Amino acid sequence: MTIVGVLALQGSFNEHIAALRRIGVKGVEIRKPEQLQNVASLIIPGGESTTMAKLAEYHNLFPALREFVKIGKPVWGTCAGLIFLANKAIGQKEGGQELVGGLDCTVHRNFFGSQIQSFEAEIEAPELSSKEGGPETFRGVFIRAPAILEVGSEVQVLADYPVSSIKDSKPTKGSDSNSADGGQEGNTSSETRVIVAVKQGNLLATAFHPELTADTRWHSYFLKMMSEGSSSSTVSVGTDSHIIPPRIDFPIYQ
Repeated sequence: MTIVGVLALQGSFNEHIAALRRIGVKGVEIRKPEQLQNVASLIIPGGESTTMAKLAEYHNLFPALREFVKIGKPVWGTCAGLIFLANKAIGQKEGGQELVGGLDCTVHRNFFGSQIQSFEAEIEAPELSSKEGGPETFRGVFIRAPAILEVGSEVQVLADYPVSSIKDSKPTKGSDSNSADGGQEGNTSSETRVIVAVKQGNLLATAFHPELTADTRWHSYFLKMMSEGSSSSTVSVGTDSHIIPPRIDFPIYQ
């Protein structure tokens, strides 16, 4: 039986293990650096990224996690796991947090807002449906979700999501330019898209939570990455990055 490690410091690791079980794969909890030696792949689940980072630092996991990524073993980060894998994160709490890195992107923590602004939406992912079959869309569960603002040239975008961008025409007198609506009158809305799923070599990252749905295609997709990546050795991080799409100034919720 295939065995997949699931980082079990905090968050939805049990849900990932249950999803793996549904497709005939054993998931094992990883809490200590030496346990990574027993698995060939790893899922970093969603949760509270700052708390997860503090626990990972306490258990001295960061050096082992970075080495795991560097030598080319498949790693999938969901929500907080995406933040962990990013080379750069913005919108963090004061003092920031340590990152594993390896994924050539910039991620905005809590891009979509606070807990009460969590939502579900049908997302198109042509690569997923092409390789795993099933519907052309999947149900994306976004909980205090991040979004990817920049990607490097070697990063493959697997899914994006439309958001509204406010274009200002005339500021209201005495308005606060940092408020959610910018304090503007005569605003017009236009639609742009932010990236919510990417792949780079042995790394997969999603801003949403497939483990909270009955759709196991993302888990199956990750398993195929495991077999495809068996001949890979290291992560290649690009130096030139481009913005897809333009950055949007959203309020940061902690």
